[in-house]
Amino acid sequence: MPRLLKICFLLILMSPAETTHSQSSEDLPPLLQKAVEEVITGKYLNALLDILHFQSSNAWTADTLTKVMAYFHAQDVVFTLSSLQMSIQSYLQNLLYQPRQLLSAFQQLDQQQFQTAMKCLFNSRKDHLEVGNVVLDWKNTRERIFQSPGVNRTLFLITLEKCFLALRAMDCVAILSQILHMSAVNYLQPDVIGNLPKVLQEDAFRNLSTVFKDLYDKTSANTQKALYGWMREILQKSYNTSEFNESASWVSAENLWIMGRYMVHLPLEEILKISLNEIRLFISYDNATKQLDTVYDITPELAQAFLERINSSGFDMRNTSTIYRLGLLVCFYDDMEQMDAAVARALLHQMIKCNQLRGFQAEVQKLKSQLLNIAIQNQTLNDILGSLSDAVVGLTSGQLESLSPEAVHNAIATLNQVSGWAKSQVMILSSKYLSYEKVLFYNVSQMGALVTGISTQSFYRMNPKELSQVIRGTISQHSPDLSPAQQQGILRKMASSRDFSSPVTDIQGAFFREISLPDLWKENGYNSSVMKEKELRRSQALYLYKLLSKKSSPVDLLSTGQLVKGVTCQLIESMGTDFFLSHFKFFEKNLHLLSPYQVNCLAWKFWKASNTSIPPFLLLVLPVEYLEYVSGPLCVPFIESLGKTEVDLLNPSLHKKDAVLQKVQECLNGSIADEYDVDLLGNLICHLPPTFLHDRMSLKAMAAALHQFKLCQQLSHEQKTEIKYKLLELYGSPKNWTAETTLDIGPFIAQLSKGELNVLAEKFQDIILQIAKTVRPISSAKELLSTVFESVSNATANTGPPLIRPDCLGTRAPSSDEIIKLGEANVYWSVQELKCMDARTFDKNVERLGTVSGFNSSQLMVLKEKAKQVWGSLSGWKSYHIVSLGRIALALTEDEIEELDLHLIDTISVLSQQTEWTPTQARSILHSFLEDSGQTMSTLKSFDLVGLGAILCVLNSTETMSIRSVEFSAAVARIGLLLCSTPVLRQFKKMAESVFGTATSWNGSVLQEIGTIAGGLNEDELKAFDKNLMPYFQPIAISHIPGEIFQALSPEQIANLGPENAAMVTGSQRKHLTVSQLQSLQLALDGARTSTPEAPSTACAPPVGQTPAPGGAPCLSGFSMWLCAMFMLCMLS
Repeated sequence: MPRLLKICFLLILMSPAETTHSQSSEDLPPLLQKAVEEVITGKYLNALLDILHFQSSNAWTADTLTKVMAYFHAQDVVFTLSSLQMSIQSYLQNLLYQPRQLLSAFQQLDQQQFQTAMKCLFNSRKDHLEVGNVVLDWKNTRERIFQSPGVNRTLFLITLEKCFLALRAMDCVAILSQILHMSAVNYLQPDVIGNLPKVLQEDAFRNLSTVFKDLYDKTSANTQKALYGWMREILQKSYNTSEFNESASWVSAENLWIMGRYMVHLPLEEILKISLNEIRLFISYDNATKQLDTVYDITPELAQAFLERINSSGFDMRNTSTIYRLGLLVCFYDDMEQMDAAVARALLHQMIKCNQLRGFQAEVQKLKSQLLNIAIQNQTLNDILGSLSDAVVGLTSGQLESLSPEAVHNAIATLNQVSGWAKSQVMILSSKYLSYEKVLFYNVSQMGALVTGISTQSFYRMNPKELSQVIRGTISQHSPDLSPAQQQGILRKMASSRDFSSPVTDIQGAFFREISLPDLWKENGYNSSVMKEKELRRSQALYLYKLLSKKSSPVDLLSTGQLVKGVTCQLIESMGTDFFLSHFKFFEKNLHLLSPYQVNCLAWKFWKASNTSIPPFLLLVLPVEYLEYVSGPLCVPFIESLGKTEVDLLNPSLHKKDAVLQKVQECLNGSIADEYDVDLLGNLICHLPPTFLHDRMSLKAMAAALHQFKLCQQLSHEQKTEIKYKLLELYGSPKNWTAETTLDIGPFIAQLSKGELNVLAEKFQDIILQIAKTVRPISSAKELLSTVFESVSNATANTGPPLIRPDCLGTRAPSSDEIIKLGEANVYWSVQELKCMDARTFDKNVERLGTVSGFNSSQLMVLKEKAKQVWGSLSGWKSYHIVSLGRIALALTEDEIEELDLHLIDTISVLSQQTEWTPTQARSILHSFLEDSGQTMSTLKSFDLVGLGAILCVLNSTETMSIRSVEFSAAVARIGLLLCSTPVLRQFKKMAESVFGTATSWNGSVLQEIGTIAGGLNEDELKAFDKNLMPYFQPIAISHIPGEIFQALSPEQIANLGPENAAMVTGSQRKHLTVSQLQSLQLALDGARTSTPEAPSTACAPPVGQTPAPGGAPCLSGFSMWLCAMFMLCMLS
């Protein structure tokens, strides 16, 4: 007979049969008899495990099967195949989709059953499982089990509860490690830490501690503190106090090493008690430096306590070898007396790591500044530039300008490793380096991050072959930091090469996005393999997919990733059912690359092809009525699928989103009861309505959900308010919060009242400063920023030198320390305080001040006047001066702009990023650029157009039509991002016609390429477009079509806009639409089709006691085999 693996569900796999045998139960082995009784009572999980354990040591024969059937007969058990199958299917689905029940089932297992279960789950290495003549994909089944947050949590909890009693401690540690590392959810909550074993063998404890050290950054501050407490308790027990003085510390060198990053939770008094011998031994470890390099959240007080003990233990703190062993402790070095320059330089070399600290950057910058002053004693900056590490970032533009080109050249090996440069600094150093060296491939390749300071014109003057080498090296690593003008300058020069095809294939990553559609047309030598490392715009993908489909298979094209952007709805609909279902994984894997319209097409295709297996998240993009199919057993997979998807990527309309959230609430039985519900919701928790959070979320669930809420990108003010009330209910008044609780609540402190914030700022100023830097949007954090400003200014009120200027007597001026600490809170400096700022302070911090988004016109005006005071007359300002101003430049008048030297497009490129220019200011910038660069509109290159950016929106018709078509074509995708007025867009449309032909001939890739320029189409042109082209208008273009033009669209065209474009229709556009057009718009918003595909008439049978889903509803066929497959694996070993 075949291998009897089928015994797992032998009654499912066998037809009902009569038996005339009458063996007594004594003929059946006890364990097998127990298993059969468990089947009779419905304890299928227990039965499976007993059968597996029986078979591991007993041969299975045909006679055994006969005895089993006889036992059923003797017990008068009557069953049918269908009823038993339904019962088992319902049982297994409940276990897999109700992880609380799974936890209960595991808790009821005896020790032997538990051991068998753990062995099958965690000690298996089989990829496939044969059940009779059926081959199950065990590898993927196992992956799906471990991808379920709820099942993972159950496995984690049951392992903590039962494993250390049933298995070897080392095996249990390995299981915990596997669960915690595989899961996206961290199950280590403070209340769970109390369930960790208090007694462990040394090896098991060390291994488990290592697991927790690996997960340090994924755990909350309260959990970190709890884990430190667990480690301390075990380490203290292993410490024999009878051999030592009672005042001695339990913290040995070995214990410090075991704790790893958790050492930052040691109390100050405990650190000061550590034996000097143990500290000496710890610092002598080769791995001590590696450990100290990772204590990112250490505080100055604790760091200085460690430094004091290290110093007292006999280490020479001025010795270079010692300094290299200090790790991040070096960031808080405070022994500055009589330090020589060599020691200062050694410290600066190590302090390049300090930007990884969580906070305290103002203190670090102050220390670097002090060390820098020591390091350059009796020497010039030119002499020691290469030995200053990243302290050079603290040099002013004047100091950098004073450097010789030779000094920059000699120091390039150090400078190219430094991060944190300001744009103006990079411009100065690049200019210095390239005035010593020619702009050649080798020289550019040595520049590192400084490559972003090379001017656009310098790139354009390079040899095309040299450029093609550069873009494969240094530039490819730093391309995100190049301005669009720089990228365009590189591409235009490469495009001028006779052999453009080779450079095009060399261009990788995001840089490829900048190649224009007309430039892609020039080359036909593409293949699917060269597309795998390139990032594509949708217009490029539409063109390339169509081109490559002539010589490559759909599988090759889809497997490239980015090319899925170019798959049209027509292509999706034309795919054969079998091909589509077997290759849907390519779309699912790249969901973030697809437009909502493409996802909608996929959903309709899947519904038509196999609605019984449609991924639940696709129901979100179908019309609302399809949500009715979600009920009963479909609820959990529906929520889980949406929870793993970024809902905003699917862009549902508000109406549909509300319907989805209502369905989610129904599926949760109207509440979020505990952490299991939080696990299930995943990202969906970010979208739950405020009233639901207020009324239906338990405090237990809130504790588990806090981390997930902090990851939400677009919570409304109302949602944040309800979260705040829940947190206050959970943690009590802020005056009782610990430092750990304040850190865990993080950005939600911005919702607290001014009084509550003042309490926290007084207790935990450093933590509040750290949190304030992360809160977005700034507009939601005014009270927090105000509190930060008051806290910082009060702490430093009497520390600065007195001001002796007559107009500043009695006024305190901002210091560098304060400016660095405050960030956006600098907005609270008064005009008078900013006016009284020291010139050197302004020069060092102008770039920081230029990024403050909240400065009003009066503050910007006084900062501009300060710039004129510090740098002299406007005509003498260099490009880097102008670039460093940021928003301060907005205070320049038209006359002042005319005085500036604006001949460099790189300067204009930075200015054009400001969105608050008045039309007259923008005209002045344009005029000055043309005049200073000696150009006219007709001589501008594509990189000039790209660099001008939003300044182009002030062009008149004559200026627009003067632009050369070839340059416009290369820049059109960038120009299509501009939000210009309708008259300007109409002129750009005429230019686009000179490139792409008459508007009525444009295809989908062209519509995607031109972006907002499509807002310049007239009525006749708009209504001439085929309805199938409507989804290929960019969403931003839809909102830029005037209402009186938009109304020319037919109902059929509007119905085919697609969900994303339909959502961009403005209120003013709606006012011009007829009832028929509005109905069509609603169809587009809903993701509906004018002729809905007929749903298949068959659906899987529902579990016993449940109503069948509506015809065609998706079902969960195959899930009933999951658990069976899971426990069958042991039979193969």
